[in-house]
Amino acid sequence: MTASTIRSILIGVIASVLAIVLHELAHGFTALAMGDRTALRAGRLSPNPLRHVDRFGTVILPLILIAAQLLTIGRVAFMFGWAKPVPIDPSGFRDPRRGMAIVAAAGPAANFVLALIAAFLLAALGTHGWIADFLLYFLLFNVVLGLFNLVPLPPFDGGRIAVGILPLHAARALAQVERLGILAILLVVFILPAALGQFGVHFNPVGDVLDLFVPRVATFFLHLAGVHGGY
Repeated sequence: MTASTIRSILIGVIASVLAIVLHELAHGFTALAMGDRTALRAGRLSPNPLRHVDRFGTVILPLILIAAQLLTIGRVAFMFGWAKPVPIDPSGFRDPRRGMAIVAAAGPAANFVLALIAAFLLAALGTHGWIADFLLYFLLFNVVLGLFNLVPLPPFDGGRIAVGILPLHAARALAQVERLGILAILLVVFILPAALGQFGVHFNPVGDVLDLFVPRVATFFLHLAGVHGGY
């Protein structure tokens, strides 16, 4: 493994951990602003990443994805990961269902704002060097994290947003999906498409949507900041 590959892996891991932690902090501070102090009492409104790190979801999985892609295609085209969820108690919200939807939306919204900030920093500092590499990884990971979390199934943020805005009967039915847990959802999103692909069956709706929108959203942010040449 070359020094440049090791540098790319380290930059990618740092960028991904930072994006994930800030995503969770956005949830926690939004809940606090709406009257829920659960995350504050649990010490989860800290910028210290160690308080938010999930060993597998925040470090091991992103590291595996970054290394595998750099060693096979020479670039990072897809990233995913998660942190320990910030504890939220919606019972203190004026409207718990709507309040939870707002808290859920804060995570992806923060990622898109962070991606836009990274784009403007790239425009100001230039697109060459290790700082530019970090900013590009940070921009891309935030776009992927923001879009992926908008999948309209609990426990993803998009699912919780949908539960907050759908009619009550439909919201209750959708909320039952959360009982499956994150690993079951990831099994369907990642493992099933890979397994079916071995038999020549293409089934990857989430991946197809991300492939379609991640380059477009990333390029839009870059162009908005004045960085041309695409993603």
